[in-house]
Amino acid sequence: MSKHPINEPLTHMMSHLLKMHRRTIDQLINEYDVYPGQPPLLLSLFVEDGLRQNELAARIHNKPATITVMIDRMEKTGLLERRPDPHDQRVTRVYLTDKGRKVTVHVKEAIRATDELTFANFLPEELMLFRRLLLQMQDNLRQTDSSN
Repeated sequence: MSKHPINEPLTHMMSHLLKMHRRTIDQLINEYDVYPGQPPLLLSLFVEDGLRQNELAARIHNKPATITVMIDRMEKTGLLERRPDPHDQRVTRVYLTDKGRKVTVHVKEAIRATDELTFANFLPEELMLFRRLLLQMQDNLRQTDSSN
């Protein structure tokens, strides 16, 4: 375990931890042609298949142009496909392929395994407290957002 100076900013530690968490997941799913940034898109379609690109962008908090590039790449690897909306030909919807559905199961497992590793040796009470503190931080930042 690495030693951190006692005065290291907590936000720096949080940022570093999230990068390590993401990198661990990315390493576990790389063999499935899933690249960094793609898991949230796969998981969104796994929950609700056939979303429009702008709906996907909103759900995973990304710019529509970024989503377009991501979908293009994922189509090439056979994870997704675009199809016209059956009721409105002007609208295109995005669907998981069979390969995409199978890969998403592996992505979910990689996330679960990484979370298990991340929170190993935590007591249930510590996890509850940690969750409460994270929610409080989110609330604090939401209050700042709404006052601007």
